[in-house]
Amino acid sequence: MKFPGQRKSKHYFPVESRDPLTNELNPVIRPKHTHVTGIDQTLVDIEAHVDEAFIQRHSLIKGNSMLIDDAAAHALYSELQQHDLVTAEFAGGTIGNTLHNYSTLADDRSVMFGVMSRNLQIGSYAYRYLCNTSSRVDLNHLQPVDGSIGRCFTLISDCGERTFAISKGSMDKLRAEFIDEELVKSGSALVLTAYLMRAGGDPITQAAMKAIGFAKEANVPVVLTLGTRFLIEQDPQFWRDFIAEHVTVLAMNEEEAEALTGQKDPLLACESALDLCDLILCTAGASGLYTAGWTDDEFKRETSHPLLPGAIGEFNEFEFSRPMRRDFCSDAFKVYSHIAPFMGGPEKISNTNGAGDGALAALLHDMSANDYHRLNLPASSKHRYSGLCYSSFAQICKYANRVSYEVLAQHSPRLSRGLPDREDSLEEAYWER
Repeated sequence: MKFPGQRKSKHYFPVESRDPLTNELNPVIRPKHTHVTGIDQTLVDIEAHVDEAFIQRHSLIKGNSMLIDDAAAHALYSELQQHDLVTAEFAGGTIGNTLHNYSTLADDRSVMFGVMSRNLQIGSYAYRYLCNTSSRVDLNHLQPVDGSIGRCFTLISDCGERTFAISKGSMDKLRAEFIDEELVKSGSALVLTAYLMRAGGDPITQAAMKAIGFAKEANVPVVLTLGTRFLIEQDPQFWRDFIAEHVTVLAMNEEEAEALTGQKDPLLACESALDLCDLILCTAGASGLYTAGWTDDEFKRETSHPLLPGAIGEFNEFEFSRPMRRDFCSDAFKVYSHIAPFMGGPEKISNTNGAGDGALAALLHDMSANDYHRLNLPASSKHRYSGLCYSSFAQICKYANRVSYEVLAQHSPRLSRGLPDREDSLEEAYWER
């Protein structure tokens, strides 16, 4: 596993590094590895530039998101191809993006549960999905289906308005028997999206609940990313109850945070949501991102950064603390951290889709690194108390922020490579702060 975020050599990663002078004297100890698991609606994102006549011809509503059936999706895609209107096709899905980015950053294994077309054809949606997924993502546990996977069409009008047409295909047909109990229980985290809980009569909801049950039995953190503000505001009390009962780590943006808590200020929304879970990652667009969580009074660490004003005064005072589960704290209190966009954000934002998934992948990397280190160096002083992550709130902010920048600066929501070993665009002081 690669180390999460840029560090100096004083840190003890990788644990398999050994003194070459003593290599001949000591037996080689193979490091114990970990992984993360996730459940996703497998789909491909298809982007095209169209005129308003095209939108009307396919009975879509400009600026809205609509579900369409397989026949309508086939007709729409055929016309796009016929007139060479498709500008990009990417493997998509919130959890698929997150697991791919996690495996790219960590250079380590993740496992995805979902469906995949039984009969693959060169150039098909399913083929493109597999081609654009990291080889470190274990897809051997996907459920084969006879239908197609999901397709999300993003149709961009001349005025820049985006219209979405979504064909579910068989993406919600995942059955509970395809969830591997041992893989979930031995993982460092189980990652889910809120969309899974709103699949109508399709079995993927039951599959997700079964996986959650396995994770809770083994005390594996359950990580939930909120799909969209519109989904949450339909029934915010349901989501508050669901998070309080099942979720360890919550990932959201500022709009989803407001829909969940009623608080417009991201910091106050995080404060409110911490009564429901143990750790929060909240992206806030041009304002940067926040982390919020719990730590024990005995192990708190004051920041050396300037104290920040906000709805909670000097809220980052203890941001050098490491996140902990609230139940593992004898004297728990809330901790917050914030960081502005890396380098002020990209000069040109190519794509906002996936920036939050990139940030969550960085957080997952830090969580799994903590498990990895504990498995291989259990006597380390790092583990004298049970931390949820390897790094501090502040360091997680930096790492998640840097990964988000990388996604925003490219067109695809999936990283093609990990972060550079040395930063060409700025001084190393970014990682020193």
